[in-house]
Amino acid sequence: MATKRFLFSLVLCFFIVLVKAQEKYVTIGDAKYEEYSFSPAIDIYEKVVEKGYVNQDILERLGNSYYYNANYLAAEKIFAELIERYGEQTTAAYYFKYGQTLKTLEKYKEADSVLTRFSQLTQNDSRSNLLENSNDYLAEIKANSGRYRIDTFNYNSRYSDFAPAFYEKGLIFSSDRDTGNLAKYRHTWNAGDFLDIYKVRIDSAKANPVSKMEVLNTRLHESSSVATKDGKTIYFTRNNYVEGKYKRDTEGIIRLKMYKVVWKDSIWSDPIPLPFNSDNYSVAHPALSADEKTLYFASDMPGSLGESDIFKVSIADNGSLGVPENLGFPINTEARETFPFISEEKVLYFSSEGHPGLGGLDVFAIKILDNGYSKKVLNVGEPVNSSWDDFSFIIKDSTKQGYYASNRPGGLGADDIYAFEELRPLNFECEQPVTGTVRDKITNAILVGATVKIINEQNEEEQATITDEDGNYTLICDCNKGNFVRAQTQGYLPAEEYLPSSDGKPQIVDFYLERELVEAGFGDDLAKLLQLSTIYFDFGKYNIRPDAEVEIQKIIVAMEKYPSLKIKANSHTDSRGKDSFNLWLSQKRAEATVAYMISQGIAAERLQGQGYGETKLVNQCDDGVRCTAAEHQLNRRSEFIILK
Repeated sequence: MATKRFLFSLVLCFFIVLVKAQEKYVTIGDAKYEEYSFSPAIDIYEKVVEKGYVNQDILERLGNSYYYNANYLAAEKIFAELIERYGEQTTAAYYFKYGQTLKTLEKYKEADSVLTRFSQLTQNDSRSNLLENSNDYLAEIKANSGRYRIDTFNYNSRYSDFAPAFYEKGLIFSSDRDTGNLAKYRHTWNAGDFLDIYKVRIDSAKANPVSKMEVLNTRLHESSSVATKDGKTIYFTRNNYVEGKYKRDTEGIIRLKMYKVVWKDSIWSDPIPLPFNSDNYSVAHPALSADEKTLYFASDMPGSLGESDIFKVSIADNGSLGVPENLGFPINTEARETFPFISEEKVLYFSSEGHPGLGGLDVFAIKILDNGYSKKVLNVGEPVNSSWDDFSFIIKDSTKQGYYASNRPGGLGADDIYAFEELRPLNFECEQPVTGTVRDKITNAILVGATVKIINEQNEEEQATITDEDGNYTLICDCNKGNFVRAQTQGYLPAEEYLPSSDGKPQIVDFYLERELVEAGFGDDLAKLLQLSTIYFDFGKYNIRPDAEVEIQKIIVAMEKYPSLKIKANSHTDSRGKDSFNLWLSQKRAEATVAYMISQGIAAERLQGQGYGETKLVNQCDDGVRCTAAEHQLNRRSEFIILK
């Protein structure tokens, strides 16, 4: 017995030691995660999971670590286990990341299933709306594909090279190729060396030397940059670095900031921090508008929709900056939007994982208009985009030459720059198909040869067509702006409907035109010919309701116009209640209608009234049939039948 107690105590002590060791691993892993030191965190969390210590928090953190380091095969396994184990406890964000991971691995059918669930969980999320409105997004991407000829970039290294920017007769770009940095200054996001900014000339066929932009670089990160056309001002990204030391925020994260240097009097100025930098959020990846009056950048500052958004800020003539403005939807989503670039033709290119794409970061584009942006964000398609991360896209519209970066397989390093030539531009015209049928409002007969027009907001005709033998029409309108669709034909009153600016989703607009003149004869229902709203009575009552008065007045006007016109007012009830009561009630309603018209000056001899009770129902709501209150009300009506 003592031996058993000893063995039990030994096992208990071993278990306690094991738990303490596991807790130590988790604690260390959490600390590394909060620093965005994902590579060490992966090692630690993997060990904990291998020992069988698994909970929702560990799976989320380990999945994130794999995801943000582009280890999608490992991320897929972890996210799948997370959702399988914790199901509805898992937040929508992880369904989105899992779906993006599956797309990166080209498992599109599984990705669509996961992202459908994401849409169900986030009905108010812009990403779910984009997915719902882009069911055929792969076909759209295919239509935009094949527009670029991709080539290698001769100055890549076996390390990470990305974020090209035009500078003088060449490029400046980011790289961690300098392996001489000491280990303690390594970039712990992906365990690579810290980034510096390099420059190279590309204006000749011969190989040119790659050199550092010494004025910009320190021992920490210097990353994406942009230069003015004259090369005398450079905006660039750097870690939060103050007086030779890096600075962390309250969560222990080294944030990114933007700076600029200015060439004046044959010397570069010291780096000047931009006024909206902060120790509590990041600003990065600067880009300039074609006229250099607006600075674009990525940030997770307060007011961001997602993990990072694209912002813009005005640049005054003296170089001072205004207040940053979030570009909002449809550009930004709840995910990452980053690496903006504005072309000479005012096209904003950026990378995103929030818009429907092929996986990872894809390059997207939207046209900058005088009054905003084109309504639809376009995926630039393959071969620029792939199932991996594709980003930092730049292009010169005048030469159709450009560059971008990707971590796709087959490159020389972790990230590689690729050169390209644009063979065919994107089509930013927002074309919205508008189809429909034109009919007679009274008879429902099709109207052949009716004219249907697109009228812009300045009341100018943009397009016109006529209905075919089936009364159908098809038009295309510019959905970057609002338009009116107007239908008209001889003998009918024109009708139109306003279509606001949209994303180009096809629209069906059917027209039911009213006749200019109505010909009526014996037995016709004048209420129908005059398009009266149905005259209803309250349940069990026969007094004339205020809304009914308006409609009866239209009958009175017709009778005043045609003194020989005689009318029979027929009144009906629903099926509820006894048949005898309903017959009495309907007769009282008919008499009330006639009495009202007499009180308004119509001679009694021109009017008749009869109640039919529930004998002439207009729907299936007979005795014993379950119907809604609205369905029953359809039967509580009056008709005005022409007698002469």
